[in-house]
Amino acid sequence: MRRKVISSIVIMVSGTNILVAQDAKLSIVFSDAEKQSKLMLVEIPKAKTTGSAATTGVTPGSTGQELVSPRTLDSNKLKLVSSRDWTSGFFPGVLWFLYEYTGKQEWKTAAEKYTVNLEREKTNGGTHDMGFKMYCSFGGGYKLTKDAHYKEVIIESAKTLSTRFNPVAGVIKSWDNRTRWKYPVIIDNMMNLELLFAATQLTGDSSFYKIAITHANTTMKNHYRPDYSSYHVVDYDTVSGKVIQKTTHQGYANESAWSRGQAWGLYGFTMCYRFTKDKKYLQQAENIAAFMTLHKNFPKDLVPYYDYDDPAIPHVPKDASAAAVMASALYELSLYSNKKGESYKRIADAILGSLTNNYRSPIGENKGFILIHSTGSKPSNSEVDVPLSYADYYYMEALLRSKKLKEKKSLF
Repeated sequence: MRRKVISSIVIMVSGTNILVAQDAKLSIVFSDAEKQSKLMLVEIPKAKTTGSAATTGVTPGSTGQELVSPRTLDSNKLKLVSSRDWTSGFFPGVLWFLYEYTGKQEWKTAAEKYTVNLEREKTNGGTHDMGFKMYCSFGGGYKLTKDAHYKEVIIESAKTLSTRFNPVAGVIKSWDNRTRWKYPVIIDNMMNLELLFAATQLTGDSSFYKIAITHANTTMKNHYRPDYSSYHVVDYDTVSGKVIQKTTHQGYANESAWSRGQAWGLYGFTMCYRFTKDKKYLQQAENIAAFMTLHKNFPKDLVPYYDYDDPAIPHVPKDASAAAVMASALYELSLYSNKKGESYKRIADAILGSLTNNYRSPIGENKGFILIHSTGSKPSNSEVDVPLSYADYYYMEALLRSKKLKEKKSLF
């Protein structure tokens, strides 16, 4: 039954939504992204100079720190964040993607400028978001330039992230100073494992690799339900290593499936297979993909609602960021799955086409963000139906992955 449903999805999307290659050629899409990013580069210093940047709701501890990267819009004001914020690395990553596609020196220069603003974070042990911050920025730069200093920063960042690993619980701690949880681990943390895997490749030190696979294995065991949907937050007792509670922070309910969390898991376990070639990670990713694409509430335009289980669907916000992460992950997954690879690629193409045709900002608007209609946290009414920097990042990554697959080039 599942194969038939997946086939029907592929047939549906191949006839209606895969328009990116026809109606909006990749060169045009990237040209538009350049225009928006140039606008963003103008808006950032303008917001700093005029003091008009919205800074509410940023990472605790950021007060008084230099604002370095755009995160979203708040009442149509550009919200900038300090390097401490988990989203600080995405705009530098977008700039590196533009340099990768165009080869233009101006994008390399801009990427270097916004990347160096984050270097102080390499020793910030108070966060699990080292991968998001440091690998999306310095990691993206290192892939393209092989800059020796970038390599040093990546390794130092991985060492810092490793200090948050608890061997009894077998996981990397997510948030500090939270009264609701004792030792919270969020599904988002799967994304930060790429930094650890990369550090092992760069140094030959297997300790990073071992932490990454232990965290992945524990997450697979404790975060996932029988239908392969994921909890958002799992709380641990670090004395016994046992689970205390399973909850949500950004989803509709504790037992619901928060869409971006499902996408983080899909991406994370696909990436784990890339580095380990352990088939249990491939199987996990395929099961997550099935849950996401076959769910009764997966919309026709393939851009998920913020949560799969909000009873008010379809009268709830969409999340373009979840779709972008999902598309990028499916492109990679298509490389590893012999039986379903082509299906995954077609679904990714369709998601990318839907985002391109219906979720991009008009040129010259939204302070330079590329995508619109993302949702940060619906339960707290924070960043609902707005542009988000990480939506732009994974959309750009998905575009480049699509291009490389068509050209039969390596993704990595």
